Amino acid sequence: MRDIMAIVKPDAEARYAVFYSFAEGSEGGLYYDVHKIENLRHELTIVAYEMNGAPLSILHGAPLRLRCENELGFKQVKWIVAIEFVHDFKHLGAGQGGYNEDHEFYGYRMPI
Repeated sequence: MRDIMAIVKPDAEARYAVFYSFAEGSEGGLYYDVHKIENLRHELTIVAYEMNGAPLSILHGAPLRLRCENELGFKQVKWIVAIEFVHDFKHLGAGQGGYNEDHEFYGYRMPI
C-alpha cells in the first residue's frame, strides 16, 4: 500500500482511503470501507493481487484484496474496484466509515 501511495501521491488534505468493492453489502448497496492513511503506511498493510505465487482467486478476493493485519477482518475489503483518498467520509453511505459501520452498529474504530 505504501508503494501505491508513493505513486498516486494523495492530496495533503486526504486523511482517509476509501476501498470500494465489486460486492454488494448484505442489505444491498455498494460495499466500501474507510481506513486512515497513516495506518495504510504500516508495513503489514498490503493490497494483494496474488497468493502463494499464483493469481488471487475470486474466493480470496480477486482482483485485489486489502490485507490490513492490525484491523478486524471485515475491514479487509475483497474484490476491490477502486480506491479513493478523501479528507473525510461523512458524504459516504450513512457517514460512519464503512458499510458495516453504517448498517451493523460497529463504531468506526472498533479495536481488535
